Amino acid sequence: MNTPILALITVAIAGAAVALQTPINAALGRNIGSGVAAAAVSFGVGFAILLGVLLLRGELSALPRATSASPVLLLGGVLGAFYVWSVLWAIPTLGALTVISALILGQLSAALVIDATGLLGLSVQAITPTRIAAAALVAAGLVLSRF
Repeated sequence: MNTPILALITVAIAGAAVALQTPINAALGRNIGSGVAAAAVSFGVGFAILLGVLLLRGELSALPRATSASPVLLLGGVLGAFYVWSVLWAIPTLGALTVISALILGQLSAALVIDATGLLGLSVQAITPTRIAAAALVAAGLVLSRF
């Protein structure tokens, strides 16, 4: 059962996981001597976990159908790889709070455009002064986190 409250709690927990993932991956990169290798290991572990979930749910047969998907729909993996590498590269310089603040500001900025355009079949959501203010407050938090 998916309710708005359950969805918000789950996403908030995922946000905490992202905040933890970033320094963990950076520490792995220092430990093994390569940030790119750490990102690859992170994705490899995640891939193995997701394969296990597919197997448990009986949905493993869905995986081969990805070969017939539009190449644009495969960009999620490229974007995810860039995300993981960029945050583990930046965190030693900026610290966790500033990296996560910049990450959230980037997400909000892109989300405003995605909502306004209905990208990839999402329902259109208006860009309102309140939503712009929300992004501006995160931008102010980003500035405060660093200066």
